[in-house]
Amino acid sequence: TGAQQSATVANPASGASSDLLPHFQLEPEDVYIVKNKAVSLACRATPATQIYFKCNGEWVHQGDHVTQHSTDHSTGLPVMEVRIEVTRQQVEKIFGLEEYWCQCVAWSSSGTTKSQKAFVRIAYLRKNFEQEPTAREVSIEQGIVLPCRPPEGIPPAEVEWLRNEELVDPALDANVYVTPEHSLVLRQARLADTANYTCVAKNIVARRRSASAAITVYVNGGWSTWTQWSGCSTSCGRGWQKRSRTCTNPTPLNGGAFCEGQNVQKTACTTLCPVDGAWSEWSKWSECGAECTHWRSRECSEPAPRNGGRDCHGPELDTRNCTSELCTHAAPGAEDVALYVGLVAVAVCLVLLLLVGVLVYCRKKGGLDADVADSSILTAGFQPVSIKPSKADNPSLLTIQPDLSTTTMTYQGSLCPRQDGPAKLQLPNGHLLSPLGAGRHTLHHSSPAAEGADFVARLSTQSYFRSLPRGTNNMAYGTFNFLGGRLMIPNTGISLLIPPDAIPRGKIYEVYLTLHKQEEVRLPLAGCQTLLSPIVSCGPPGVLLTRPAILAMGHCVEASAENWSIRLKKQSCEGTWEDVLQLGAEPCTELYYCQLEAQACYVFTEQLGRFALVGESLSMAASKRLKLVLFAPAACPSLEYNIRVYCLSDTQDVLKEVIQLEKQLGGQLIGAPRVLHFKDSYHNLRLSIHDMPSSLWKSKLLASYQEIPFYHIWSGLQPFLHCTFTLERLSTSTCELACKIWVWQVEGDGQSFTVNFNIAKDTRFSDWLVPDEVGTPALVGPSAFKIPFLIRQKIISSLDPPGTRGADWRTLAQKLNLDSHLSFFASKASPTAMILNLWEARHFPNGNLSQLAAAVAEVGKQDGALFSEAEC
Repeated sequence: TGAQQSATVANPASGASSDLLPHFQLEPEDVYIVKNKAVSLACRATPATQIYFKCNGEWVHQGDHVTQHSTDHSTGLPVMEVRIEVTRQQVEKIFGLEEYWCQCVAWSSSGTTKSQKAFVRIAYLRKNFEQEPTAREVSIEQGIVLPCRPPEGIPPAEVEWLRNEELVDPALDANVYVTPEHSLVLRQARLADTANYTCVAKNIVARRRSASAAITVYVNGGWSTWTQWSGCSTSCGRGWQKRSRTCTNPTPLNGGAFCEGQNVQKTACTTLCPVDGAWSEWSKWSECGAECTHWRSRECSEPAPRNGGRDCHGPELDTRNCTSELCTHAAPGAEDVALYVGLVAVAVCLVLLLLVGVLVYCRKKGGLDADVADSSILTAGFQPVSIKPSKADNPSLLTIQPDLSTTTMTYQGSLCPRQDGPAKLQLPNGHLLSPLGAGRHTLHHSSPAAEGADFVARLSTQSYFRSLPRGTNNMAYGTFNFLGGRLMIPNTGISLLIPPDAIPRGKIYEVYLTLHKQEEVRLPLAGCQTLLSPIVSCGPPGVLLTRPAILAMGHCVEASAENWSIRLKKQSCEGTWEDVLQLGAEPCTELYYCQLEAQACYVFTEQLGRFALVGESLSMAASKRLKLVLFAPAACPSLEYNIRVYCLSDTQDVLKEVIQLEKQLGGQLIGAPRVLHFKDSYHNLRLSIHDMPSSLWKSKLLASYQEIPFYHIWSGLQPFLHCTFTLERLSTSTCELACKIWVWQVEGDGQSFTVNFNIAKDTRFSDWLVPDEVGTPALVGPSAFKIPFLIRQKIISSLDPPGTRGADWRTLAQKLNLDSHLSFFASKASPTAMILNLWEARHFPNGNLSQLAAAVAEVGKQDGALFSEAEC
């Protein structure tokens, strides 16, 4: 019985040859019972006098053990190996209660040792897949996801994919990968991917195949370019000419749509008929000449040949002897020589007069340019610039260096800009910020060093450095000196701050700021890279800046160090794009630095040029912000009504362009804009419309949803992507539109618009639109800054030197939450100036000066030498 066996086992015979505890050389391992085949468990230990198996807490009968004895040749100790067999019936007896397990127990004269537990399980694989792939038709370059959930089984089934009965190996094809959920993903569908796909699940018991899914990759046809117009069908008079195109760019394949539109165009043409020339009447004979001849002439003008007509045949001039051959020809005498000498002298005089006139004109023109430069020097520093284009033939005006060593410019009153009401900077009258009088301040310009003649000549010939064309909405420009200033492109979030003393004293620069349309600038992107910001130029490139300017622009990235690698790119003069800064990494040069915030970035740069922010995703969790905007016609005289859903990068400049475009199309906003986080998951963006009253409206959309390909959105190079839902109302009297529009990338994660709108008179969403452009794009001198000039200089001179108790620029950076940039600030000649410049760039024009004043006052309280308690 079991009790007797237990008693017997509990008192094993002695006789071990060693006092060591037994240790296992072989322990039982997990096994699976396939069908009805019994499995074997084995263990081996030394030194061991007895070994028995215990399964699920009960000793296995001694007769079920197969024992072998041997000796370890290296140690001379006895070795004992035991095996048992486990059948399916034994395992099924406890099925549902717990898992079946077995364990070895070995004895020696010193005690017992237990092996690890080995689990015995019944292997199986069910027949039916939980989810099988389904047939699909997809456009070329579109992403494909084929799901597969294998049947339940023990051990869990391994999954592989077959394409036309051949194994799909992701290691050999970078366009293919298998997800942890066993789905097959084709990143971009190719024509070669048209095939039957089968999901295969297998384990040690069986191998199951899913139903095959036929994937058809189709290509929609595209028109070739038009041929040249043919010649006119008639050579004289009215006819016609034609041109043609073919649906071969690309040719539709695998059921793709044929090109829409005409393949032949005809137009009327008129060919002028040729007119042959004819001679006029001969003129009268001339007087008889010194050579005893006279002549007459005629012209081919009645009519003159035109439109390819033939010229007249015959001579134009007819000569005859007028003295019946009786006169003789005299040799040229002294009178002829004098005539020729006189003609040569007149020609020489005319050439000399022409040269003198050219020299006088060039000197007058040079003097006029000098006057213009001097006038701008006297006025640009202290009053807003009158924005006028520079002379096209004088590009060196951008960096002209006037001699002001003997000139004193007097400014009456304070250099502080006039502030209204609460916007005035109120600071305590302490040692750090003493009161400023309203007296007379005199500014003296230093004499700049002369530039080399070769530099000026080269600058004047480089078109890259000249002023850009004026008159565009996406550009600002102005003339600046050492007092600095600011350029802004309204309603785009793009600005350029030129701090005081960034331009060397004695120099005047004409600076521009331009927002580029993405179709105008070719920005190469590779791999998973995507454009995160507008492409912005500031210039002219190559000018000398003694302190960094700050370029502010929006971005659409949800930044995180584990998901993104973000780089600042700059275009060189040769046109190539280079990485000048990687955000989060140690800067490779002190010329550039970037402060990245939630929706904007601030680029410190000592070299002006063309910049863009580019990101590369490091995981599928990386996401960009999309702005979803709904537009529809403001007036709808017909039965058709179109709703346009724009999917834009979430930056102000793109929204501004779309609103301007919709104003031209006569569109109006019909819903509050939403933000969607678009992830690097290779899934396309889907849009659908639902819940329309069928008695009033119907949709002309044939499919259940529309798609925008993933790569079109992810690249960021196509700014105005949108889908149009064409609706039809059943009566022109229907004006109320109620429906829902869904936009999603992954099921269960998207945005929905509930549209409840009167298409005839509803304007309640007009407040969301960006207002028309207002404001001054160029601010020069003190008016460009919130902090008064002399107060700014006082703060800098007080906080730049190290404080006795840390009351210096480091504390100010900490109070303004800028302490993560201390190393960058410390690398500059004036760290405090960098902090104040960044504050100006972030908070203009609505910054709270009182908060800045409080932060400066707190710094002063930490050092009694700066502020007393009473002064604070």
